[in-house]
Amino acid sequence: MSHIAKSRLTQAQLDAHWMAYTGNRQFKQDPRILTAAAGHYYTDIEGRKIFDGLSGLWTCGLGHSVPAINEAVAEQVKTLDYSPAFQFGHEKSFLLAEQITEFMPEGLNRIFFTGSGSESVDTALKVARAYWRKKGMGTKTKFIGRAKGYHGAGISGFSVGGIPANRALYGQGLESYHLPHTQVPGTEFTKGMAEKGAERADDLLNLIMMHDASNIAAVIVEPMSGSAGVIVPPIGYLKRLREICDQHNILLIFDEVITAFGRMGTKTGAEAFGATPDIITLAKQVTNGVIPMGAVAFKQEIYDTFMEHGGKDYMLEIPHGYTYSAHPIACAAGLASLGEIKKQGVIERVNGMSSTWENSVHQLRVASDIVTDIRNFGFSAGITIAPIDGEPAKRPFQIAMAMWEKGYYVRYGADTIQLAPPFTTEQSEIDSLINALGETIKQQN
Repeated sequence: MSHIAKSRLTQAQLDAHWMAYTGNRQFKQDPRILTAAAGHYYTDIEGRKIFDGLSGLWTCGLGHSVPAINEAVAEQVKTLDYSPAFQFGHEKSFLLAEQITEFMPEGLNRIFFTGSGSESVDTALKVARAYWRKKGMGTKTKFIGRAKGYHGAGISGFSVGGIPANRALYGQGLESYHLPHTQVPGTEFTKGMAEKGAERADDLLNLIMMHDASNIAAVIVEPMSGSAGVIVPPIGYLKRLREICDQHNILLIFDEVITAFGRMGTKTGAEAFGATPDIITLAKQVTNGVIPMGAVAFKQEIYDTFMEHGGKDYMLEIPHGYTYSAHPIACAAGLASLGEIKKQGVIERVNGMSSTWENSVHQLRVASDIVTDIRNFGFSAGITIAPIDGEPAKRPFQIAMAMWEKGYYVRYGADTIQLAPPFTTEQSEIDSLINALGETIKQQN
């Protein structure tokens, strides 16, 4: 069914917008236009209710149009709509920074605000390099990422990221190297963390031997790789990375843009998987997706190093920041979002639902033999779909479009379907989502 007839947009208007991470040619032939959102549902231009199976883009875990967030944003617009981010401050930025530290592992208690997850990654990498220079070890400039990792759309993020399609078009970025991903044969259809695969952390030793720790600034990984299709770390893997980084004086960065603030059934992925990094990048759920915002949590020793070597106290300790760092409206949304996470007991709720969610998504294994793997953790899941005619992305795209027609939004990426419903989703909604997805997968045979 084509939806273009009911769109109020002209073809010229559609063509004017070069859309992000979208097949523009296909979309503009058959636009999928959203007009409203409330609770767990979008409304499209035809008035259909569309269940949000990915919480926006892993952003809206509290659902849409949350009254407390709406009210906080509306009030902030009326009182202080913008505050200069350089050399001036406003109260809510300090309040929000303190609130964020309550969710972070012990010791990561210094917060730097950005405008997005991509900016958070860029900030983390820049600070890592500058930190070693401040410590008199300026040769430590290289980074180590991981195959299938996603760290935003900036040039630093794609450099350390490991999704080939995101890198191939742009040529050389920052000097960086990559660990193998943690999906090993024999772990397909594992529920939660696999028992095999932790030994892949030792590949870091090979990279250190090749490039020498004196040249390596940091290792950056996602605790759980969401954009790659919910790749869950094996038992002990992240702890082993932590051990190796400690042994060789290398910073460890966790990209928690997806995993922080409840998605894992914990405050952070670091907590879920039992390993504490030196730096954590944040975004998405900070404001429940209402206003763009990112943040980076640093261990205090990193912050103190800049303060101790900052020169005169009126001088900049680090020449870095963004026009929209700690934007007042974003801070208001962030305070309300984190407040609702605590008030609603979201983390406890996700913990309580995770086993039921796990059992539900793994029912899809019997839907069709084109389902070649299912992975899950917390309130997220990834389903790998066998390729068709050498086109790994075609079937997932077809499945996602068929689900849209049935009234469900799920994300497709490469050979996977990704699921991450709002934290407050009811069991009946989970059942409907999984039943619809199972039927849709069967129809692809």
